[in-house]
Amino acid sequence: MTISDQDILFLGECVKDAARAEIMPRFRNLGDTDVSEKTSATDLVTQADLLAEHRITAALKERFPSALVVGEEAYDADKSVVPALADAELAFVIDPVDGTFNFAAGLPVFGTMLAVTVRGETVAGIIHDPALGDTVTAIKGAGAFLLRRDGQSSRLSVAEPAALNQMVGGMSWGHMEEPDRSRICANMAKARMTFAFNCSAYEYWMVASGKMHFIGHAKLMPWDHLAGVLAHQEAGGHTAKFDGTPYRPGETTGGIISAPDRESWQLIRREIVGI
Repeated sequence: MTISDQDILFLGECVKDAARAEIMPRFRNLGDTDVSEKTSATDLVTQADLLAEHRITAALKERFPSALVVGEEAYDADKSVVPALADAELAFVIDPVDGTFNFAAGLPVFGTMLAVTVRGETVAGIIHDPALGDTVTAIKGAGAFLLRRDGQSSRLSVAEPAALNQMVGGMSWGHMEEPDRSRICANMAKARMTFAFNCSAYEYWMVASGKMHFIGHAKLMPWDHLAGVLAHQEAGGHTAKFDGTPYRPGETTGGIISAPDRESWQLIRREIVGI
């Protein structure tokens, strides 16, 4: 199964259409009944998440009727869809509003992510910023590009390697368990500057465009990482799980680090993750 240039354009329009129709009209305009907790007060779902995912899913099913569609919000109803990514002939993975806590709080740091996998390999990824209208698109073997709302396009490149005390980075230690949580949080003081966006879309955007040197996560749900990992790799970076193995569709454990190159990755693993 191959994805054509026209298919990529279609996918980009699907994401932008959902942003225009379902996400941005609800930004800073949510009622009390439009927001619900999933597992905690920081793990939320809004009507924008649900309606955007439904809209994108319907468009994908119409154009690719036999494809597997894995949406974050639909996952609770059928958890078998995530391991099925390892072998699916063609699959689409959707995060309708990545950074829902930020979105619900009125903070414009959220994004829509869409990844395409073919037989267990990510072949395309889209990260769209509904608030700004900008989009990162990555195609395996063809690079990662930023398309601005005004039509300007530029190729993305990761940051140059640097000494740890000059690096800018982020590790999602808030989602980790002890003792990893405290150890990694303390080790982040070794970096020059740290950020916590609570939004994978923004984190991968920043690391793929060279604004940050590294990011890391313990939780590996596919909608949070597939599109971003591809964008980072196509921008020249090195991403691997904590044990050094490649991250593949269908995997949900093992932690992950994205860095400018393999040597930087090893440095972050040793000095920040501490393993």
